[in-house]
This record gives sequence, structure tokens and C-alpha cells, in this order.
Amino acid sequence: MSLRTRKNIGVVGLGIIGQRVVDSLREHGFHVFVWNRTPRPVPNFVGSPAEVAELCDFIQIFVSDDDALLQMVQRMTPNLTAHHIVMAHCTVSPDTMRAAAEIVERRGGQLLDCPFTGSKNAAEKGELVYYVGGDEAALRQARPVLEASSKEIIEIGKVGDATTVKVATNMITAASVQAAAEALALVVRSGLPMEKFEAAMRNNGSFSATLDMKLPMMMQGNFEPHFSVKHMLKDVVIATRLARGFGIEFGATDASRHGLTEELRQGRGDDDYSSLFRQYFPAGSPPGQTNGEDDQPRLVGMDQTQPAVPEKIPEAVETKAEVPSEAKAMGEVVPAPAVVEAPGQTTAKPEAAAPASEAAAPTESKDAAPSPAPVSPEPESAPAEKPAAPAEIKSTESAETKSADAPILTFPAPLKEGDEPEPRGLWGGFWRRRDD
Repeated sequence: MSLRTRKNIGVVGLGIIGQRVVDSLREHGFHVFVWNRTPRPVPNFVGSPAEVAELCDFIQIFVSDDDALLQMVQRMTPNLTAHHIVMAHCTVSPDTMRAAAEIVERRGGQLLDCPFTGSKNAAEKGELVYYVGGDEAALRQARPVLEASSKEIIEIGKVGDATTVKVATNMITAASVQAAAEALALVVRSGLPMEKFEAAMRNNGSFSATLDMKLPMMMQGNFEPHFSVKHMLKDVVIATRLARGFGIEFGATDASRHGLTEELRQGRGDDDYSSLFRQYFPAGSPPGQTNGEDDQPRLVGMDQTQPAVPEKIPEAVETKAEVPSEAKAMGEVVPAPAVVEAPGQTTAKPEAAAPASEAAAPTESKDAAPSPAPVSPEPESAPAEKPAAPAEIKSTESAETKSADAPILTFPAPLKEGDEPEPRGLWGGFWRRRDD
């Protein structure tokens, strides 16, 4: 086992940034020992975080979330001493960062709150920017380690303050990419070349280093991860929770959170967060140089609208399922078809009965086995009032069937008072009270 020296640096977490920081440290002459949840075939890979703490006084932690940070610090605890300076580079809740600092301080060590800005390309060039909160003396000792992978170190304040600033900057980053995705979608749908929009943006005051990187990625449909959807979503959620704690709401942050959540739901959590563009072009392929309206049907999928038509047919069947509740009353009328006299009226009835009594036909067909059974209840109302004029019945029967059939079925006793069509439907009694 290697002897512990002040030149030994431990790195926990070999993700997109962590692995590139390891390369920068080794280029600057540091001896680096590493550990990762998933074992990697890399030099000086040790067995546990505790072993990293045993070998190294300076430890840099690049993990993804709050739970991972607390777990790593706790696993190092047996070997932490007053010589240790732990640099936590993950974006987590400020409260989580302070809790991690307390764990290290109980063992006599120091923890620096060190989130960073910059993605894969910046890490490869050793041009990250660290925001640092914590003890000034500890920062002086750790500065050479941080300088190996950065172009600037910004002192913020105490532990937790640097994390708050990092969350705030990521709010702007997420919102700007969300806005760029919306703007690019507008340009494409309008049939304009994307290159014209890019040229306009490069000469616009709102253009930034973030858009310089993400806009071409959206145009090319290249979502290779530099900073993933799931990690950006985690930071935006932290911002939302902090805002709620202060009793405020952030519209732009909520918009980007909804978009990132949808991308995660679609299974694209490991893609770059510029994948927000796929909210408007779900297939993910770039619209290309042609009119965006021509490409959009292929992206959304025109075939998806066709299965939706048969889905509506069962819904119509479900509405007919309400008929059985009325069919119980209609069953009382079934014996009446024996009175039917005029078969010629059957040609006029189906037209009038279609809108007024669709529900009556299927239920009566169930009760009466013969084929003329569906026609029999409809002529029943005609002999009661005007059997002689089939041509006029077309215009009047729809109202008469509503006024005569429904009361007969539901309120047979009151109708014996007279043939007046005064009670109409279930609300007949209500109209009489208004006339009084």
C-alpha cells in the first residue's frame, strides 16, 4: 500500500467530471487514488471510501445527490482526522452540505463547500470554476488542488452559501435552454432555416456560453451528455424547494422543471439536458433544412391519430350502457305493441326516432324477440294523437314522443287526468309551479 503523503489526492466518484479531474490532477504531478460505486479498471482504484481517507489528506467528492454525499462522508468517518480537508463538489441542498460538514468536523477535519460550473469540455481543459464556501485556512491549503482543474476560484462565504449560489446559477442555465428550445421550435415550425436563427442569436445580447454549446446540439439532434437531464432536474427541484421555503414561486424555473420531468419520464434522464428541445420534436431527430411543418408529422407520428378513432367507439357504447336504468320502465310498455295498426308509419318513424329515442330501440329489441319489435313502441304514441298524417308526424313526433312517452313511462298516474301535453319530461311538475 502506498505511503500517505501531502501529495496524495483522493477522488470519490468517476463520472463525467470526476474522471477528467483525475486526469488534470495527474498532469499536475499529484498522486491520485480513486473510488467509484461501479468498479473501474483505472490506476490506483482502491476498495472503499474509507481506504481513500486512509491514503489521502485531500479528498474531492464528485457524487450525484444528497444521499450519496452523506453516505460517502459517513463511510470515510473511521479514518478521518484533523489533517483531512474534504471538498464536496456536488450540487445538493444547502442543509445537506452543512450536515456533511458537521460529520467531518466531529472527526477534527474540515469540509469545503465547492460546487463548480462547467461541463465535460471545461473539465477536459482544466477550466472549471469553483464556488467555495468554508474555512479560509482550509481553502488556502486546498487551493493548489483546486487550481489543477480550474481557471478560477470564487470565494462565497460559509458552508452552504456556495451551494445556494450554484443552485441559483443553474436556475438561469435551465431556463435559458428551455427558452432556446421554445424559440428554435418556433423558427422551425415557421419554415425558417435554423442557421438564420443561430446567426441572429450569436449577435444578440442574450447569447451565452451555455447557448453557444447547447444550441448547436439541439439543431443537430445530438444529445450526448455533458450535463444530464436527471442532474439538472435535481438542481431545479432543489431550487423549487428553497423557493417554497421562502414562500415564493418561480415561473421560469417551474417551466424548465416540467420540461425536464417529461424528458425523464420519456426515459431520457441520462441524455444531455438540451434534450428539452424534444418536447416539440419527440422523435429527437433534427428537423433538417426543410420546412418544419413538413417534418413535424413524421416527428409526432401521423399514425398515432388513427388509433384514436376506434378508441372513441367504445365511449359511444358506454353511453348506451346507461339505457338499462331506463329500460326497466320501458319494459312495462312492451305489451302495448299489439295495438300497432299502420305499418306505413314505420318509414316515417325511424327518421324522427333516431335523435329522440336511440336508447329505446336497443332495449326494446332485447325484450321483444321478433324483428318488428324495435318499431312497435314508436307507433304507440302516434295513435294517441295524430295517426292520419305521416308527413306531418315527421315534424311533430319528436316533440310528442318526448312529451307523451317519457311521462307515460315515469309518471303513469298523473297522465290519467287528461291528454294535455302540459307536463313535459321529468320537469313537468316544476313548470306547473311556475304557472301558479
